[in-house]
Amino acid sequence: MSDAGLAELLDATLDAIWLVDPKTLRITAVNAAAAQLVGLPVQTLVGMPAIALAVTPEDMFFWEDVAAGLAHSIHSNALLRTGDGDAIAVERKVSRIWLTPDTPCYLVALRDMRAEKAAEETLEHRVSELSATLESTGDGIVVMDLQGRIRNFNQRFAEMCGLPIELHTAQTPEQVMEYFQSQVLDQEAYQGAALALEADASAEQVDLLRLRNGKTLERRSVPQRSRNRVRGRVYSFRDITAQMQSEGQLRLAAKVFDSSPEAVFITNAAFDVLQANPRCVALAGHASGQLLGSSARQFFHDPERSELFAEIELALLARGFWAGEVWRKVANTAVAVEVSWVALLDAQGQLSHTVVFFKDMTERLEAQRRIEKLAYRDVLTGLPNRLLLGQRVEFALRLAERGGGHFAILFIDLDRFKNINDSLGHAFGDRVLIEVSDRILHCMRDVDTLSRMGGDEFVAFLQDADAMGAEVAARRILDALAQSFEVDGMNFSLGCSIGVAMYPADGRTLDDLIKCADTAMYRVKERGRGNFRFYQPQMNVDLLSRMKMDHAMRRAMESGLYRLHYQPQVALDDGRLLGAEALVRWTDPELGVVSPATFIPLAEESGFIITIGSWVMQEAVRQAVAWQRAGRPLVVSVNVSALQFQQPDFVERVASCIADAELNPALLELELTESILVQDANEALARLHALAGLGVSLAIDDFGTGYSSLAYLKKFPISKLKIDRTFVMGLPEDESDRAIVGATVAMARALKLSVVAEGVETQAQCDYLRELQCASFQGFLCSPGLPAAEFEALAARLTPPPLPGALGF
Repeated sequence: MSDAGLAELLDATLDAIWLVDPKTLRITAVNAAAAQLVGLPVQTLVGMPAIALAVTPEDMFFWEDVAAGLAHSIHSNALLRTGDGDAIAVERKVSRIWLTPDTPCYLVALRDMRAEKAAEETLEHRVSELSATLESTGDGIVVMDLQGRIRNFNQRFAEMCGLPIELHTAQTPEQVMEYFQSQVLDQEAYQGAALALEADASAEQVDLLRLRNGKTLERRSVPQRSRNRVRGRVYSFRDITAQMQSEGQLRLAAKVFDSSPEAVFITNAAFDVLQANPRCVALAGHASGQLLGSSARQFFHDPERSELFAEIELALLARGFWAGEVWRKVANTAVAVEVSWVALLDAQGQLSHTVVFFKDMTERLEAQRRIEKLAYRDVLTGLPNRLLLGQRVEFALRLAERGGGHFAILFIDLDRFKNINDSLGHAFGDRVLIEVSDRILHCMRDVDTLSRMGGDEFVAFLQDADAMGAEVAARRILDALAQSFEVDGMNFSLGCSIGVAMYPADGRTLDDLIKCADTAMYRVKERGRGNFRFYQPQMNVDLLSRMKMDHAMRRAMESGLYRLHYQPQVALDDGRLLGAEALVRWTDPELGVVSPATFIPLAEESGFIITIGSWVMQEAVRQAVAWQRAGRPLVVSVNVSALQFQQPDFVERVASCIADAELNPALLELELTESILVQDANEALARLHALAGLGVSLAIDDFGTGYSSLAYLKKFPISKLKIDRTFVMGLPEDESDRAIVGATVAMARALKLSVVAEGVETQAQCDYLRELQCASFQGFLCSPGLPAAEFEALAARLTPPPLPGALGF
């Protein structure tokens, strides 16, 4: 065939065509479709190696096999590289042909598959969307063909009918259909509905199905059409069990309404009576026909409240509820009634109806009033209780709102009153409270109110008092309670802390004002007690911040956000690695890196330090065991808080932790603060000896910053002192720091205790400590706390040749 004829033949084909020389594997001819497919000119393609446009390794191996005479044809899907470097999907067929009896070549036919791939992806996407839609609906969905065979169903349908797990992926849909039919209680109605649909394939149908599992389903059936022909049916199932129950409850409520011994009537938004129960008709003194349609505005009255209904209407609109004791005229007599009036709102939040409950209180009213008088007073002191205080403040609030007045609330909490109750008994404490209430009352005016809130807490309401008046009253109370007390011949001092809140600056309700005054009082407690303080908004901000931090701290434990870093303790004489202190670290997704100086004090205050301490102990022991089993034993130090140490089972927990992990006890060191040792010296001594008996070593952390005493160093089984960083940071320039550190090192040497200097950051500090013959140090000069893996890498560089009997990496 001539070259011109070959060219015409190639260009006449719709598919892209290459001719490849079997010896050189270079393209000898292409058609226009091939050039358009890869985006390269024909002149560029001719002469190009066929392998140059290959993408996958399989294509390259094929052409290599062709060159070796091992392959002659291929038909597969492949990827082809374009002139832009992109890979496109093609269907490719390579065949060996002869242009002449003596001229073989490879014919490469390529068909662009991009449109088909895009169509497949579009189809998959639409199928995925339909599947997601099917599963996201709240209704159960079943798709059937015209023969009643299930083609598809969603998970919601399976849940509704309690379909067993093994049938969810049943290969035979008939099993699913048989199971569902077996769950229907009324088989006759079910079969009748099926026959009706068989008779008319285009019909739509809605019916109710009651299942054996107690559910009631509303089933809706619609034909599934394609090209104007019914191809099957789609059933949707809605669980209306709760709706049916609600309708039953409504019928029950109607019976309750009619038979209630309490009078009930219902009004519209204009307060016209729409419905009344028999008891209401009897108490109203009207015939039922006269009552319905009448206005409820004049239904009740109170001689002391001329604007009674205006008060009721205001309460209904503001709070949705009003309750009170009023009068109802029946014939020529007035009947005392107790009323509860409730507002009902429509979907837009507007008043649509009201419901009124009332009952005859004539016989009980006087007795109730006598009981309420007793309920207004504190039994012990005779002071107004919270109820009476609330009424007086409520009255003052109404006056203040109208006239722009002001007043003060003082929250008074006695200092150290718990010591009196614990040591002298509650009876003695009650007499003290009576004396306290008398002293406070003498500091207040007749128009003011003092209320006992319970325990040793009092609230004073200072009517028409400004900030100056509140301060004067607070100072009087402080002075009065600062005077010594004498009860049953015993003299003692007490004192109090006072928080002050002002209306309206700090709140517009009694609850808000008491809360603000209480917050201010606690701020006084934090700063030493025996004083007063006005509320400031920042106090609540600080409290809220602490609450959020406390919640985040506990959530971090549940989420596993805490980690341990290890800071090396290094010998000053030869640089040997002697041990590592375990330091807890917390990185929060919202708060970021949280400093231990921020969350540890809060944990100690809230008691959560016990949980954190237990986790640190277990994690440090786990790491120590890992190093021990790896043949690189190292002493790991763990900080113990005072609260953690005071737990009755602390020694048992340490013992269990060591035993469960199979750790050599000598590889665990507990760092204790000095406050632990002096709070209860005898109990601490017994506990420390028990810990020492386990084989763990004990160290005093931050030595010199607490209640330093040589007595406990002699008695307690302590093996190490840690000099606090506050004494190290001034070395060697600060004379006081030099004296303290020198004395501590000398004393420790005399008592045969090891010494570790904390917070060493400069070479000058290190050199000075070495001159003092301090045993070891830790600090940024060597390294900060590191994760275990980074610590091991650092330890490998620090470790000298091992010494006999030494512990180290």
